[in-house]
Amino acid sequence: MAESVSERDTSSPTVVVLGLGLIGGSLAAALRGNGFCRRCIGWGHREASLQRGVELGIIDSYTLDLEAAVDAADILVIATPTLVAAQMLERILPRLQDRAQPPVITDVASVKGNLQRTAEAVWGGMPPRLVLGHPIAGSERSGVDAADAGLFLNHRVILTPVPGNDASAVELVRAMWASTGAEVIDMGVAEHDRVLAATSHLPHVLAYALVDALAQSAASADIFRFAAGGFRDFTRIASSDPVMWRDIAIANRPALLQAIDLFSDHLLELRAAIDQQQSDALLETFSRAKGARDAFAAQLAARGQRPA
Repeated sequence: MAESVSERDTSSPTVVVLGLGLIGGSLAAALRGNGFCRRCIGWGHREASLQRGVELGIIDSYTLDLEAAVDAADILVIATPTLVAAQMLERILPRLQDRAQPPVITDVASVKGNLQRTAEAVWGGMPPRLVLGHPIAGSERSGVDAADAGLFLNHRVILTPVPGNDASAVELVRAMWASTGAEVIDMGVAEHDRVLAATSHLPHVLAYALVDALAQSAASADIFRFAAGGFRDFTRIASSDPVMWRDIAIANRPALLQAIDLFSDHLLELRAAIDQQQSDALLETFSRAKGARDAFAAQLAARGQRPA
């Protein structure tokens, strides 16, 4: 039975995770392991995955009933793919508008603008207790069996609070992520989507494009037979979930197209330098890139992350 609002204790909240994949499962495992929540409940469409979550000790229990899941939550975490997350808001928010104190809602999606627009359209403005967030952590693995309670340790989580957000809701979401060992920072919605388009979404598009282009080459058998560590490292993320990345590309279309155009222009300049044997220009580009990559690796090391 769902608890009434008056019975809820956000000092030891019930966390409900909608979607028990890599990120949702890892968050649930971390929150149960560190004692942040009183209970952690999973919701999804695939009962076998939810049962597996119970077997692995990732969640305490589960439900297939979305209304029951929403009613039970002090914190509701939407951990579905990006486009599905928008659909979840469309289903959930109308149910909560008449409540004096709805649960705090957050998400883990890689794109924030489409969720903000959806929420504002449904609610008539940004819901005060909806705090959009994005953990900058992941793996090419997927599913509940890939869940890792240490996934967020020393990684950043971006929150995108907006004017009108309930301050206590923002702080509760901040505390939740901090309990996993993550560094929690704030960023504007549009800035988040621009930055992630360049640093995450574009690299995935490039990895998929390179592997797909080479796989369709007449020499593909030899190409993959003799590919070495550089190819393996660069294309590792092409093993990520194609459905998730299709959704991200669509949801963040404007910012991703800008990032693709910027890269395409730069690649054409590099092609011209190679074609014209412009040794100095090539060395300058490669040296500048090495310096930037080495600086990035140093930043990761300072945060306790291992550079790939």
